[in-house]
Amino acid sequence: MRILIAEDDAVIRAILEAGLASWGHEVVTCADGTQAWEALQGEEAPRLALLDWMMPGMDGPQICRKLRQTPGTEAVYVILLTGRDRREDIVAGLEAGANDYVTKPFDHDELRARLRVGVRMVELQKLLADRVRDLEVAMANVKQLRGLLPICSYCKKVRDDNNYWQQVEAYVGQHSEAEFSHSICPDCYETIVKPELRRHQSKPR
Repeated sequence: MRILIAEDDAVIRAILEAGLASWGHEVVTCADGTQAWEALQGEEAPRLALLDWMMPGMDGPQICRKLRQTPGTEAVYVILLTGRDRREDIVAGLEAGANDYVTKPFDHDELRARLRVGVRMVELQKLLADRVRDLEVAMANVKQLRGLLPICSYCKKVRDDNNYWQQVEAYVGQHSEAEFSHSICPDCYETIVKPELRRHQSKPR
């Protein structure tokens, strides 16, 4: 997965980049908050970000708040990197919009485990978005019959919007994806078909 690392400390940034690359991820690195915000824009931007809490330009919580308030970036999964381990600091980071946090100095195994959770969440979001898009396309292709439909009481023809009368199957076929296969209902068989068969059978040969 393509992951953003925003960290102003060059040594920590290099360690993170090497670790993520060894775990099979494509890495985008930034040295300050302004660069990180710009890198998170656009359709091809990383959908998962490791953000340092304290950075020049914008800090991690500021970026989180902007991500959640901006259409197109609200679903970015954010892990805050912070040396602050007090309960109130962790709560403040999560309330700013972070999904998770890792305290410095970080443990590589813990970071990898938290990244795996983030990757799963991003993949699930993408799967859900694809399903919603497929559903929207399917719904757009469905034709629906709506409103009041004038139908003749005798011949059962339907009047269309241009005031033309036509058979029900012709009208429904033009206004939906339905196809008809003709058959005979039991009532019509008894009242129409059976008498017709008897009439033909009784004719002299």
